[in-house]
Order: sequence, then structure tokens, then C-alpha cells
Amino acid sequence: MGNQVEKLTHLTYAEVPTSDPTGLDQEDCPRIGVSYIFSNDDDDVGGSEKDPNQEENYDKCNELECSVFYRDECVYEKSLSSGDLSTCSPENLLNKCKPGDLVEFVGKNQYPHWTVYVGDFQVVHLHRAEIKNDFMTDASQGRRGRIVNDVYKFKPQKPEMVVQNAMEQVGARDRELSWRNSECFAAWCKFGKREFKIGGEIRIGKQPYSLKIQLSEKKSHILEFQSMEDLIMERRRNDQIGKNAVIQELVSHLHSEEEVRTDHNAHWD
Repeated sequence: MGNQVEKLTHLTYAEVPTSDPTGLDQEDCPRIGVSYIFSNDDDDVGGSEKDPNQEENYDKCNELECSVFYRDECVYEKSLSSGDLSTCSPENLLNKCKPGDLVEFVGKNQYPHWTVYVGDFQVVHLHRAEIKNDFMTDASQGRRGRIVNDVYKFKPQKPEMVVQNAMEQVGARDRELSWRNSECFAAWCKFGKREFKIGGEIRIGKQPYSLKIQLSEKKSHILEFQSMEDLIMERRRNDQIGKNAVIQELVSHLHSEEEVRTDHNAHWD
């Protein structure tokens, strides 16, 4: 498998296996992967009730280490060695958080859920197509969490401005929203960059963003994207399905491509 993954080390966004959400995909067979880019990913656990098994079920070893680059500049990095992936209970997080901190809650087979801590045990977050102000323990829905102020490399705004950004959006919902998921909203509050908003970047055919997925110590896989928004959606899907599933997808996709090339060559021999 190692040799197969090495062959698939650099793709453009147009080459990512996908399926057209409009149903107009002209490929002979479905392409896996990024149809979610055209709709909100669902941050919900599946209901409003807490799942007492989330902490026991979550396996941080199945998380993908990755980096995001804008041209040659690293703008995001999640690494096991830096301690970014260590988690704790919401109750313990309350003892660590300061107003303006970004908190990420993680659970098995779920999209990560990002919140902005605003003080007094409360967070502001995008949940079910609405910006809400909830107690952190309720927003976690039984998941473990971690402070993620440093995974993005942008210059943060002052804590009071981060809190203000978040609180001013409370109550916004549906068509009023400018963010596709909880991470984009929380990161916008923290850094104030339009790249996190829906349509925040002009698409001009170039692909200045790259996502480097670390598959092993010596092997990586790179995808290119037109916008930060698209890249975040892909990275969140990888987080949701886990490292093992991502590797299997890459190997399966490569195997299918090799079969097509073999059939094509046989036809012309």
C-alpha cells in the first residue's frame, strides 16, 4: 500500500474524486469525496441529548495530521507532536478557557464542532443553522474538547474583539448566515478574515491553497483548492471519517485508476 500511496502524492482540486450534487455528473461511475462542499456539513451528534459513550468511543489515534498552505505559507497545522490533539472533558476545559479562546469538540464518526468561549461557562457556536449562545457543557453534547487557538497561523484579534464578533451574531440563522460550518464561524470570530465566509474569495481558476495530509512519517498526500472554504470542507470530512478510512479511499481510488489505464491499453494493443 505504501508504494500505491506514494504515486498519489499531488492532485489538483479538479481531480479530487467527487459527485455532482445537482445530479449532472457526467462520469461513468460515482466519484467519492467532496459533494459536501456545496452544502453545510452537519455538526450535530444526531440529536440534542448528550451521548455518554462519546468520550469512551473516541480514538485520537485515528486523527489525521495535516497542514494547510496558502501558496508557500503554512496557515494551519495539526500535529501529534505539538500536542494539538490532546483532549479533556468539558468540565476540565472550563478551568483552562479564557474569553476569546476557540474550543473544538470531537467525537467518533462526527464532524468536529467548534465554539468560541465568551466567559461565564458559555460559548457561542453555529449549531443547526443558527448562531447560539449555550453553556459549554451543553454545546459539547458529551464530546471531549481542546483549545485550538494555535492551529491556524493567522494573527488573532484581541480577546474582547473575538467575543464581540461572536456575540453580535447570536440569533442569526438560515439565509442570514455567512458560514458553512462551526469551524468557519469560530475562526472568523478569532481572526476576522473573509476567507472563512461563504463566497469570501473570488474564484479565478487558480488553486493557491494546498492541503498536505500526513499518512505516515515519510508519506503524504496533497490536494489543491481554489478557496479556504473548500479546503476546510475537505479537511473536516477527513476528520469525520478518520485516518484509516481516508487512506482506504486513496488506495481504492488509485486502484480504480490503474484498472482504467490497463483496460484502455488492452483495447489498443
